[in-house]
Amino acid sequence: MRKKKENDILIKSPEQVAMSRIAGGLAADVLTMIAPYIKPGVTTEYLDQLCHDYIIKELKVIPANVGYAGFTKTVCASVNEVVCHGIPSPKKVLKDGDIVNIDVAVIKDGWFGDTSRMYYVGNVSKAARKLCEVTYDAMWAGIRAVKPGATLGDVGHAIQTVAENAGYSVVRDYCGHGIGMVYHEDLQVLHYGRPGMGMVLQPGMIFTIEPMINAGKHQTRALPDGWTVVTADRSLSAQWEHMVTVTETGFDVLTLAPGEKI
Repeated sequence: MRKKKENDILIKSPEQVAMSRIAGGLAADVLTMIAPYIKPGVTTEYLDQLCHDYIIKELKVIPANVGYAGFTKTVCASVNEVVCHGIPSPKKVLKDGDIVNIDVAVIKDGWFGDTSRMYYVGNVSKAARKLCEVTYDAMWAGIRAVKPGATLGDVGHAIQTVAENAGYSVVRDYCGHGIGMVYHEDLQVLHYGRPGMGMVLQPGMIFTIEPMINAGKHQTRALPDGWTVVTADRSLSAQWEHMVTVTETGFDVLTLAPGEKI
């Protein structure tokens, strides 16, 4: 892998992008597999075990989160007011009306795939559904801003505009990241910003776009477990995540779900 000298950001070759695409596709497979199991009465621990077994036994790849910085589970399961990094637990039982983000990462031949999506548990309120839908639209607005010569500020601004126009707020404390043969490469993708500001995008860059959008204010608070992050005002939060590469003419998404359209 060769490095771009300025800012020490990794630029991938077409062959390396292809490897990243395989890993991203496998991560997306996990999120498709788990969907039918997300229903009232199941625990997030149960969902985690299903994902772990699928990754190990069916996909035959490595669950990237297990052991990462001391994290012990396969996925992050973030329910309702949990912004990110929710730890699966046998005590966390999903209830009718919950919304939950499942965030998964795998390693295939040394390459990381990382993606997340929102799920509805039973009958979800219109307010919760709207938050999830707007967050999805905001992520795609950011993705569509990706092209050579654009800046990370353009991406963040596109996301922020969609979220704030709907009356929501963008989490400032966590962001997207570069990814490749390193889980979190030295490239930070803020989900808010000003047009024309920040790093200029170049073909071969790969990073995640993963906005966390709150129904209330943007402030967050970390719980004593050292991982779980919640909204400070306990409002609902939603998140979607895709891996994106910059192409010669625009962007390509490496973690599309079956049937998901660009």
